[in-house]
Amino acid sequence: MGSSLFFLALFALSAVAKADTSSGLTMNFYKESCPQAEDIIREQVKLLYKRHKNTAFSWIRNIFHDCAVQSCDASLLLDSTRKTLSEKETDRSFGMRNFRYLEEIKDAVERECPGVVSCADILVLSARDGIVAAGGPTIALKTGRRDGRKSRAEVVEKFLPDHNESISSVLEKFGAMGIDIAGVVALLGAHSVGRTHCVKLVHRLYPEVDPALNPDHVPHMLKKCYDPIPDPKAVQYVRNDRGTPMKLDNNYYRNILDNKGLLMVDHELAHDPRTRPYVKKMAKSQDYFFEHFARAITLLSENNPLTGENGEIRRHCNLSNKNHYDE
Repeated sequence: MGSSLFFLALFALSAVAKADTSSGLTMNFYKESCPQAEDIIREQVKLLYKRHKNTAFSWIRNIFHDCAVQSCDASLLLDSTRKTLSEKETDRSFGMRNFRYLEEIKDAVERECPGVVSCADILVLSARDGIVAAGGPTIALKTGRRDGRKSRAEVVEKFLPDHNESISSVLEKFGAMGIDIAGVVALLGAHSVGRTHCVKLVHRLYPEVDPALNPDHVPHMLKKCYDPIPDPKAVQYVRNDRGTPMKLDNNYYRNILDNKGLLMVDHELAHDPRTRPYVKKMAKSQDYFFEHFARAITLLSENNPLTGENGEIRRHCNLSNKNHYDE
């Protein structure tokens, strides 16, 4: 190899290496500072899942709602203050719960390594382990995030797609994070688990039933959502997948191809010409679904994290350190 080609090759390798670490995140970030951190988080997730099966769905939803809004920095977990509204209290966060269990995980990690592991990493790793608990793939995720100091409630709607938005808008918002069409289709496969509150879908039932809905599915939806104006504080919901409601699998895609998607975004995903080919592939192959889901979750988890000297390591996940010490 000539000297010029040799130096070009070295430059290329250097560029690749730089790109791999440009986010500031690494695998096993805590291997020296808190070597038991990931094991503690994993065990806590298992214990909580054993006691409360729906925690897995909360962990998965957390990573969407935190990382999609500008940065994967646990801003979602901050409580409201006199000056700032919490992201948890916006319309986009309706129905989110189980935040107190993240505090239990944080407390367990703090007992081992005080002031070392960020809430942002705990949020991401609990999502990783919640995915496994729900029957999904094992995903190797990097760590090294630091926590943000303020909520971003004012921009939640700008960055986080809504269930009634067009597929074009959903693709655009996730595309801005580097997630391609196949990745978006896979991410929405998280609707395979959990439930949809009636307030989010009654517009498809009243005053008239949406003709796009599978008529065989409508009686069940009407039974669960019997009030055209449901009380938002009441726990009225429909399981996203009646076949395997507690399992993250590709049954979701078969359901939406059969017009059994609860939300408009589910229906459009199955019928938009850009996304339908991927829906059909994922309906046929769970491995194909898991492959793209894992890749998309990885990209989502690495969206603009705070690293190095940026942000902080919160003492409690619901309060910035300033607010904590000001109590």
